[in-house]
Amino acid sequence: MHLSVTNLSKSFGAKAILTGVSCEFPAGETSVIIGPSGCGKSTLLRMLIGLLTPDAGSIAADDQELTTFDAVRWMAFRHRVGMVFQSAALFDSMSVGENVGFALREHGALPDGTIREVVEEKLAVVGLAGTADAYPSELSGGMQKRAAIARAIAVNPELILYDEPTTGLDPITSTVIEDLIVDIAHRTGATSIVVTHQLSTIQRTADHITMLHQGRVIGTGRPDEILHSENPVISAFLRGERGVPGVQ
Repeated sequence: MHLSVTNLSKSFGAKAILTGVSCEFPAGETSVIIGPSGCGKSTLLRMLIGLLTPDAGSIAADDQELTTFDAVRWMAFRHRVGMVFQSAALFDSMSVGENVGFALREHGALPDGTIREVVEEKLAVVGLAGTADAYPSELSGGMQKRAAIARAIAVNPELILYDEPTTGLDPITSTVIEDLIVDIAHRTGATSIVVTHQLSTIQRTADHITMLHQGRVIGTGRPDEILHSENPVISAFLRGERGVPGVQ
């Protein structure tokens, strides 16, 4: 799935979050959206699947204009998408297996035995074989993130969205998640979009990078182009420096 964003804008009240954002997310690649806190990264991600409505602009997926979708068409589109939220967002009252199989049961097209097989298969992919009967509270933070990834890939999505997937994790666990993002991209061929401000995630996962700053795109390209950019805002952000507006 190829996504194209053109002149996208979004405000909340008087506060402009995105202003005329245009960028591409190539099919079958892992695109990383970077930028300081409050620059609109997560807002953009949510608009790509209709959780927020843009004030202006276009979002196209394989030449389908998503901004014209009604609720029924958005629901059908989301069946093609897996989402990994920053907090993992597992249902505490459900077992890990029930969480992973949730979307499959909601679709209602598969018998219970097949769903159980898919759940076990996806848990094995993320290194959590044998945890289907456990509950989220029994898992570490990193294991919860992996369970969330298993849930996202259970529907064999064409598009996988990751919102700050390594936030709050130690460096070793972050590396496990980063390697998993790369492995799943290779296994599935899905288009992946990762929102992050963590340099290791950028370096280890990105095929393509887009940087947002104060609600606008200030750089987009292959990792070598962005990581060695002469733009002072981009280079300051990647070095973690203060003193540039919007870099925190």
